[in-house]
Amino acid sequence: MIQLSFKNRIALNYIITTGLLIVAVFSVIYSIVKHTVYSHIDEKIKVEIQNHLDEIKEVNGKVILIDEEEWKEREHNTVDVNPVFVEFLDVNKKITDKAPNLKTQILEFNDSVQDFELFDAKMGDHAIRQIQVPLHIRDKKIGYVIVAMSLADSKLVLNNLFDIMCLSFLGILVLLFFIARFFAGRSIKPINAIINTSKIITKDNLKTRITLPKTRDELYTLSKTINNLLNRIEDAIEREKQFTSDASHELRTPLTVIKGTLEVLIRKPRDNKEYEEKINYCIKEVDHLNMLVDQLLLMARFENQKKNINTESVYLNALILDVLTLNSEKINSRNINVKLNAQEDYYIESDNFLVITILRNIISNAIKYTNENGEVMILLSKQNDKIICKISDTGIGIAKEDLEAIFNPFFRSNSTDHPEIKGTGLGLSIVKRITELLHIKFKIESEIEVGTTVTLSFNENMKSLS
Repeated sequence: MIQLSFKNRIALNYIITTGLLIVAVFSVIYSIVKHTVYSHIDEKIKVEIQNHLDEIKEVNGKVILIDEEEWKEREHNTVDVNPVFVEFLDVNKKITDKAPNLKTQILEFNDSVQDFELFDAKMGDHAIRQIQVPLHIRDKKIGYVIVAMSLADSKLVLNNLFDIMCLSFLGILVLLFFIARFFAGRSIKPINAIINTSKIITKDNLKTRITLPKTRDELYTLSKTINNLLNRIEDAIEREKQFTSDASHELRTPLTVIKGTLEVLIRKPRDNKEYEEKINYCIKEVDHLNMLVDQLLLMARFENQKKNINTESVYLNALILDVLTLNSEKINSRNINVKLNAQEDYYIESDNFLVITILRNIISNAIKYTNENGEVMILLSKQNDKIICKISDTGIGIAKEDLEAIFNPFFRSNSTDHPEIKGTGLGLSIVKRITELLHIKFKIESEIEVGTTVTLSFNENMKSLS
């Protein structure tokens, strides 16, 4: 089967629809003309019938019909373009008289047709319109009169009209096809532009965009949607490139440090204390590297959206205490005052692993960026059927212009001003993704040298048990 182009399919569908409409219109026109022609003939036949019925009379007990001389006189005095044929029959349907214009022809009586009913018949090879009416004198049937008119001229007119309509129909369809094809070609020009533009767009060339049509129609919307899609793809690829670059850099740094330290150790013999010091330093870098790998794997898992949420009852109070226990060494070594204010036990229905990942990142950040002898406050409360977890610290704070950027992977605010604070810059990015996945409202407020406050608002599917 031949596959038509989109342009030809549009033209074909258009002419099929238009063709059906033209057929309907031509059929109505033909029916109206035919009805008008037949109505004119039928009216004339009825007038003739009435005239001949009026001419029947009885003289001395005998039925007198119009005589032949009067018929001939009528034919000489009138010019009939479409002559009327008249024939009289007796009760036995035998011809008693007929018009001279019939000559050798006769009108056949049709027993299957009712009286006064107009119908089409044949007179020799000629088509005629005929009616047959009973004759009565003093309520006594004396015979029949048949009146007919030739349909030759009418048939000729109707046949010519039909032929003209058929030829016109074919001509109109052919003309409409090329017109529709022309306008369809103009209409799909933006589609061709989309195709041509799409062919030159590759992963290395994502800057090209489709030119928007001047008319704001469906093709304009399609072009704009594709451009927006290309923008998102370009942004995603740029983020991927940046992420890969940053990740490779972050992974290379601890490995370089470990390699350099080990190379220094093997250059010459050293005492046990120096060996122990350098090995401990390498262990810390390995721990840092492990944490970085874990966070990168976690990021990749959410990036691919393959993480399934395992909903269960999560005891928030216990999770917070577990996180504080994990960070107890840092808390004690820097003499940080941590306060947990929870008036009751709070439970939520969520993913235990993901929730503890959120809390570990936020609380560890609060402890990490709080100065020695500082304070970290954790408040659990219930407001309007929602459980609120607010974590505040008195740390170095975040600049207002960096509050949006802190959710980008590997971004660290004021990292050059505080080189002593180690980190990967992935924590808040992970927190942001998990909160979006679990539909947890996440808000962060901060001020330089004052501190940072993070607020988590859990959804209504949570429950509080005292």
